[in-house]
Amino acid sequence: MQSDYWDKPAFETIRPRRLIAPLVFNSGHSGRDYPKRFLDMTRLDHLSIRQSEDAFVDELFARAPHLGAPLLRAHFPRAYLDVNREPWELDPQMFDEPLSERCNTTSPRVAAGLGTLARVVAENKPIYRDRLTLDDARTRIEGIYLPYHATLQKLLSEALTQFGVAVLVDCHSMPRLARSGDKAAPDIVLGDRYGTTCAPILMDLVETVFSGAGLKVARNRPYAGGYATRTYGRPQYGVHAVQIEISRHLYMNEVTLSRNDSFDAVRQLVERLIFALIGLDLTMLATTKAAAE
Repeated sequence: MQSDYWDKPAFETIRPRRLIAPLVFNSGHSGRDYPKRFLDMTRLDHLSIRQSEDAFVDELFARAPHLGAPLLRAHFPRAYLDVNREPWELDPQMFDEPLSERCNTTSPRVAAGLGTLARVVAENKPIYRDRLTLDDARTRIEGIYLPYHATLQKLLSEALTQFGVAVLVDCHSMPRLARSGDKAAPDIVLGDRYGTTCAPILMDLVETVFSGAGLKVARNRPYAGGYATRTYGRPQYGVHAVQIEISRHLYMNEVTLSRNDSFDAVRQLVERLIFALIGLDLTMLATTKAAAE
């Protein structure tokens, strides 16, 4: 089966002119290039199919390469392929043939319809009119997912080689959360898998930047970090990972999926965060790797 992105890039790496910090920014859910074949397969209108996007997150973090750190961003949409899942996390009910044993068909994410190839978008709306073929899954996973993660691994390895440490900043957005009793909902949720994927100083710095701007910050609830954070965050080997979830209401209209009047202010806040991370002497974290050897 020919790739839906045979004539255009499915993702891209935007590199700095000079790498000045061991940071790698990843925006794997902000893609908004919907292939025609995929749109023909869905029962949803163009606005509904976009409800899964971390819309404009790549734009919020777009200054990273100008400041000295690479940005890896998807062009394919999350509804088409989710790179923040295991490679073969698939729902057998979505396919017209039996899945092989290598597939994880029983994860909570698959049960929720949000596997590597999602079954639904927000509000549990089914994506597809008909069942998919295994060739469709293989084309997306072997042709895009695996190269995407190979690229991310290469960027982290380059940082680790040059600086002795690497830090993945996994960039996301989230729907506006509801209040919990008398407690205000968080504007930002930071995930480090409950302290296991990055040094505390990194979480503290990120929280300080956002809370200093008057935003309410939570850690690990309700988002503790997905596949990328869990897989790449290995502080004992000098690789740290933190997931950042920014509430969409801060910078966009969640109904029309358009930027709101605060978009530029949020982008400038994210730029301050990037400055702060670059300004931190991250090489001090390299001693963690030495201690593990």
